[in-house]
Amino acid sequence: MSFVVTIDGPAGAGKSTTAREVASRLGFLYVDTGALYRALALKVRNGGVPPDDPSAVERCARETDVGLSGSPEHAHVWLDGAEVSDAIRTPEVSEMASRLAAQTPVRRRLVEIQRALATRGPLVAEGRDLGTVVFPDAEVKIYLDADLDTRAARRARELKQRGIAATLEQVREELTRRDGRDRGRADSPLQVPPGARVVNTSAMTIDQQVEEILRVVRDHPACPGRGAGDEASGAAGTPGPGPQRG
Repeated sequence: MSFVVTIDGPAGAGKSTTAREVASRLGFLYVDTGALYRALALKVRNGGVPPDDPSAVERCARETDVGLSGSPEHAHVWLDGAEVSDAIRTPEVSEMASRLAAQTPVRRRLVEIQRALATRGPLVAEGRDLGTVVFPDAEVKIYLDADLDTRAARRARELKQRGIAATLEQVREELTRRDGRDRGRADSPLQVPPGARVVNTSAMTIDQQVEEILRVVRDHPACPGRGAGDEASGAAGTPGPGPQRG
């Protein structure tokens, strides 16, 4: 397996934005694991698959082809050959993805896909069980956290920027439900990975988060291009133009 950086944490802690920028600065592959779950959720929702029927969901997961392509700044998500980057970013799909992620067969299928991506070169992956289950031997493990009010405000701003109407209270309630499912599920619950650097982002800007993670990664003796600064951007591991599938 190549050099792996995992960034775990609850929704709204800043994982996606931070992971994208860190991957871009290092020239690593960026893996948004949540996007893979959302792509499957979109198929379940649009295809009329009963989300609470484990057998039906498992069949759907096994028959589904999901993948990633593009650069960290312009990542694309693919579902059965169709580009769905925008379609998966709605509250309804996010809610469905959280429900599906609690099902063991779904997690096993997505873990297969995520691990396969590590063969493409050094990567930065963000999600909820990466440092504990998917890449337990990752060279660098980060756990980003923030208080609920901060996370809700961030998510509400993000939805507003996308033109999606949602009150702060609605977003807060959704995050509370997702936190409960993520931390309480029997399979791969959200928790701080052993050996992870915990970073509370409540009072941090995105730039501060990125610089903190970059410092930790570059301090690792096995980091590719260690000591070369940002000149390594665009090095091996940056995804090409085609979809990357597991």
